Amino acid sequence: MNDLLDIYKRIEYLRNKGVKMKEIADHVNMAASVLSSLYSSVLPAFVSCVKKDMPEEDALDYALSQVNNVSKKRLLGNLTELKESLFELEPAMNNGQKDNPFMNMLTEEMSRSVQDVYNYSGIYISYSLSSSSDSLKIEPYLIAPSENNDYVKVAHMSAYNTTHWGVGIFSNHQNSYIMFNERETPQVALFTIYLQLPMYEYPRMLKGLYLCLDYNRNPIARRILFIKYSDSTCMDDFLELEGELVPKDKLTEEQLHYYNYTCQEGDYIKTCTVPSPQLNEKDLEREKKMLKI
Repeated sequence: MNDLLDIYKRIEYLRNKGVKMKEIADHVNMAASVLSSLYSSVLPAFVSCVKKDMPEEDALDYALSQVNNVSKKRLLGNLTELKESLFELEPAMNNGQKDNPFMNMLTEEMSRSVQDVYNYSGIYISYSLSSSSDSLKIEPYLIAPSENNDYVKVAHMSAYNTTHWGVGIFSNHQNSYIMFNERETPQVALFTIYLQLPMYEYPRMLKGLYLCLDYNRNPIARRILFIKYSDSTCMDDFLELEGELVPKDKLTEEQLHYYNYTCQEGDYIKTCTVPSPQLNEKDLEREKKMLKI
């Protein structure tokens, strides 16, 4: 079972180096959808359960029950071969693609951010408004330097316990930008968080806004709070945590403060798709009326 953790870390390494999930899947002779489920759902759940002292066999059974496209028999039967194939795959070197000044700037900022992230590294619990109900959405985040200290690595555990991996830019101790892809490749659905950075050493609270797509792929913006949970940057500690949706009537006194800050009218901006659009000013009026329903 130790091979499962090695496989998880190797896939994470390859993804962080820019190797596409389809390329990894082709190399290990596995369907991209199966490999994505393994990486984003099965392996994080397995690690989390083992950390809670669940027997490894039971942990794997539980993790596999979260998806419907990964076979236990096939996974265990090909475990050694899968691990060897993953460690044979290396990220491609830069092949002289055309220079892109904006991408170069982002790369430089990501590298420079490693020097500043020490003030904000650790595990945070985020609070924001749920899209599906009048509930407080509670989700863990990990902010830490990457293994090679060449960028800031950010991990997100959703309220449905799906793990996303992204990058962070921390600019002059004033603002932070955190970016993820919420969907499995080759789909792209950017999830972007803009945080204000207070002029304090090791702040326990960060606040800002985030922009993402709702279930119908309409843009939506909300307030978000990050509350420091731990100074640990250990992935195992992060994977022990779970996200959740908490209804208003079950909030603690502390959580109620966070709900009042993030979940009131004016704390979010929604958009929607107008049926049979005419592509004129009337659509704007119709959309505003629909959003009030």
